Amino acid sequence: MLASVHHKINLGLHIVEKLPSGYHAIETVFYPCHNYEDTIEITPASQFSFSLKNADFFCEVEQNLCVKAYRLLKNIYDLPPVKITLTKQIPSGAGLGGGSANAALTLKMLNSVFSLQLSVKQLHKFAAQLGSDTAFFLYNTPTYATGRGEILEPIALDLSKYSIETVCPNISIPTAEAYRNATPKKPNVCLKEIIKTPIETWKNNLMNDFEEVIFKQHPQLWEIKTELYRRGALYASMSGSGSAVYGIFTA
Repeated sequence: MLASVHHKINLGLHIVEKLPSGYHAIETVFYPCHNYEDTIEITPASQFSFSLKNADFFCEVEQNLCVKAYRLLKNIYDLPPVKITLTKQIPSGAGLGGGSANAALTLKMLNSVFSLQLSVKQLHKFAAQLGSDTAFFLYNTPTYATGRGEILEPIALDLSKYSIETVCPNISIPTAEAYRNATPKKPNVCLKEIIKTPIETWKNNLMNDFEEVIFKQHPQLWEIKTELYRRGALYASMSGSGSAVYGIFTA
């Protein structure tokens, strides 16, 4: 079985508070984007194997989220061995959710290949164990997310009449490090309300809290955002904890 999955961008991101668990509560809007796609192939095998192609990073096999997704279901449903081949195009450490997208797609593919008949709600519970934003990729529709990013609420948002350009500099930003350096604060206005306003107003109201810290550490990211606005972007922002920066333009 062969399938592909695309990335996401964050339309605004508020780091609301640090939880007793050590994680952070956030609010954000996930929006599916098709500038980059990863491909996964799963085939029956006599013993389990995993191969990674076209990657811009090194990862121990057992640390890859595709493998973790397989192990998670195998431990419960006694899955037979498979060969998983992941071909990367979504940049890593860019705030585009590539690893989470891979995990979600692996869950969906294993559910199909082995006829597990798991509902999306059941898959959602597994996805939340693999990553805070993994569950979003089970749905791939515009979504308002809270909690650690796993509490999802579909929203009516259509940017299809716009062009979204994603710039991915050769900078990898570990998510955990970005959170450690960020200062949580309660937002004055809920993102769900801001996102309903005209896109022309987002520049002054729709904020990503990570930018304050990350732009100081990597000023070239601020320069990319500035350049996108100079070229006429209606809205530009860093996605997630970076380093990808995107601009939304009139098509």
